[in-house]
Amino acid sequence: MTRKRSLVRRGAAVAAAGAAALVLAACGGDGDSPAGHGDHNAPASSSAPASASAPASQGQRNAADVAFAKGMIPHHRQAVEMAGLAPDRARSAEVKKLAADIKKAQDPEIRTLSGWLTSWGEEVPAEGAMDHSAHGMGGMMTAGEMTELEDASGKAFDTAFLEMMIRHHEGAVQMAKTEQADGAYNPATKMAAEIITSQSAEIEQMTRLLGED
Repeated sequence: MTRKRSLVRRGAAVAAAGAAALVLAACGGDGDSPAGHGDHNAPASSSAPASASAPASQGQRNAADVAFAKGMIPHHRQAVEMAGLAPDRARSAEVKKLAADIKKAQDPEIRTLSGWLTSWGEEVPAEGAMDHSAHGMGGMMTAGEMTELEDASGKAFDTAFLEMMIRHHEGAVQMAKTEQADGAYNPATKMAAEIITSQSAEIEQMTRLLGED
C-alpha cells in the first residue's frame, strides 16, 4: 500500500508539473517572453523580413550608381590596357609589379560593374567604344597619349606610364568620391570606398617612383 501511494503521489506531481508547463507556454506566447520559448517559430517569423529586406536595400540604386558603373567600366578598361603594356616595355621591376597589381584589382571590378548594369536592365558600355572617346572623363588618356605610351620603352615608358597613371587614378578617385556622396546602392558605394583607398595609396607609390627617376 505504501508503494502504491508513493506512485500515486509521483503521478500527481508529474501531472501538476505538466500543467504548469502548459500555463507557462501559454503565457509566453504573447511575444513578451524571452526568445527561449519561441525559438522554434522565431526563425520563420523573424528571418523572413530580414532576408527580404537585405536584397531590397541593396537593390535600391539611383542615377548616380548607374553613372558610376557606366563610367568606371571604360575607365578601368583603359587602366588595364595601359598596365598590359608594362611587361614588355617597362624597365623598372616596381613599375611592372604595380601594373600587374592594377590589372589584378581592376579586371574583377569590371566584371562586377558589368553584372550590376545587366541586373538593372542597363546597357554595358561596349568594349572599346568609350575607352578613348571618353578621355575628357576622369583622367582618361587620349588616343594620341595611348599611342605615345605604346611606342615608349625602358625609362621613357616608366616615366610616361607613371605620369599618365597618376592622372588616371586621380580621375578614378574623384569618380569614386562622387559615388560615395550621391550613390544609393550599397555594394557600389563600398567599391567606391575601396577604390579611393587603394588608388590613393598607388598614387603615393607612383609619385615616389617618379621622384626616384
